[in-house]
Amino acid sequence: MLELKGITKDYPAGDGTVHALKGIDLKFRKSEFVSILGPSGCGKTTMLNIIGGLDQYTDGDLIINGISTKNYKDRDWDSYRNHSVGFVFQSYNLISHQSVLQNVELALSLSGVSKSERRKRAIKALEEVGLGTQINKKPNEMSGGQMQRVAIARAIVNDPDIILADEPTGALDSDTGIQVMNILKEISKKRLVVMVTHTRMSSTRQKFLACA
Repeated sequence: MLELKGITKDYPAGDGTVHALKGIDLKFRKSEFVSILGPSGCGKTTMLNIIGGLDQYTDGDLIINGISTKNYKDRDWDSYRNHSVGFVFQSYNLISHQSVLQNVELALSLSGVSKSERRKRAIKALEEVGLGTQINKKPNEMSGGQMQRVAIARAIVNDPDIILADEPTGALDSDTGIQVMNILKEISKKRLVVMVTHTRMSSTRQKFLACA
């Protein structure tokens, strides 16, 4: 469903150029859990951002469901990000003054979904991550593991085909990290989950990125 063909990414740096990615070739299946490993600075997050349409590749091609993105316009990328991809970040990126339910509903605000339907979908997503009884709490009333589960609920509420997770357990203790990993593993039964991490995970297909 997703393929990277010869993906390169270059950044200008002073009088020179930083080659963040050099000819990445990868294929992903519809339902699987893939971890991208490698030391800091080797391009893991850059690749994740390109897959998610948050950054544009310099050369090569990102193929989505058999369709090249070389000629994608801004509206095509907007549609892809809004409907096909969910993001999970190490820092959670929750809005502190809003409730857990409101944080998850926010992901549906650009989808033309009615208020009642947004609430229904958000509650269902929170139930899937074990937080169905916590919907009225604020993020600062929750543990790190609970906040990450809210972030996962927000990522899946739009029923995307792809979940992209950037170091989702990096700020968590080992036991809580395992709980979050188990949730992502369960999600990967119905979706593609691509995770950037420094840790080898026995339950995932792994791809190691070496620094350029």
